[in-house]
Amino acid sequence: MPSEMPHDFVYEFVTLLAILNPISAVPILLAVASGLSPRDTLKVGCYALVISFLILLFFVTGGQLLLAELRIPMAAFQLAGSALLLLFALRMTLEGAVSQPRIAGRETTLFERSIFPLAFPKIAGTGAILTVVLLTDNKTRTVAEQASTVGIVALCLLCFVPLFALAGSLSRWLGRSGIDIIGRVFGLILASIAVNSMIIAIKLSFDLPR
Repeated sequence: MPSEMPHDFVYEFVTLLAILNPISAVPILLAVASGLSPRDTLKVGCYALVISFLILLFFVTGGQLLLAELRIPMAAFQLAGSALLLLFALRMTLEGAVSQPRIAGRETTLFERSIFPLAFPKIAGTGAILTVVLLTDNKTRTVAEQASTVGIVALCLLCFVPLFALAGSLSRWLGRSGIDIIGRVFGLILASIAVNSMIIAIKLSFDLPR
């Protein structure tokens, strides 16, 4: 998969920030952190950012090679990730705020809340993964350029922190009913994004015109 993206700080930063879309992650954070204090909500968000960075770093360093060795096309990977996002979006639309189930007779931990669907497939979703793979293509990028892109990814993820810091206060102000309404509305938007991503993946798989 050849990279046609220029190596430029502003271009990469704007591209990655647009793909990551920090604002759209806030309703999902409110959903998965429902019932938590503002401080714990921020912790959930920060855990998700760390996990997302590690996922993206994995695909920068070896994810593309692993998929190639397993003979899994990026389009198929995108389709699978989009399907997961669609399932969660439908759940948000039908249920509003997503309650976290008990695991093995105990409450779900903050770390466990942060993994799905906030870290993956929302923040480190298939769109973000495809973008970092293109920006760090081993065939066209030097190690220094790849390291620079990793730094830009980290910088983009830091842009989430102020929004996540406000999410706890927003949750307290909106209350359960307000979060449910926002969850349902954004669930519908996420479902539309997921379906569009699935359509693109199917077209890529069958080499159909986009």
